[in-house]
Amino acid sequence: MIQPVIYPNIQNNCFRHTVDMPQNGRNYCKFNQHKVDVFVKQREQAIPYLSEVLKYSQNEEQITETLYILNRMLDNGTKDVDKMYPVLSRFNNTTSPNIQTFLAGVYRKIQVPDAFGPLVKMLIQNSLKQGTNSCFDPNEEIGGAILSYISDRF
Repeated sequence: MIQPVIYPNIQNNCFRHTVDMPQNGRNYCKFNQHKVDVFVKQREQAIPYLSEVLKYSQNEEQITETLYILNRMLDNGTKDVDKMYPVLSRFNNTTSPNIQTFLAGVYRKIQVPDAFGPLVKMLIQNSLKQGTNSCFDPNEEIGGAILSYISDRF
């Protein structure tokens, strides 16, 4: 597995698994911001490590956190995240509202043409479900991502 570049003044305990997923009364995730900031500062150097995490992880919290880091990296101007689409597409059929939300956020920013169909599929499948026990509705982010794709075309 590829190791992230770690700055000398950063202690390894900043990489502890510390994700608080949404709960009743809180419709957002809490992440280890120190850990997130370390990856965001590494920019393109962090992409191989994050790709490996997404390629092999089966843990919803870890996947959600990694997608959040990618979102923040994109906000910070990191390039080449779009080249991660083959790894990201692994989650195109997920039913996790947390993963769907953060995945749609990444797709909205990278605008890979191949991601449009899976976004529409997610939105339709979520709309056909009766109810959800999620603390929030991922369709808002998915719909926003779809609108981002088509807004430039009109």
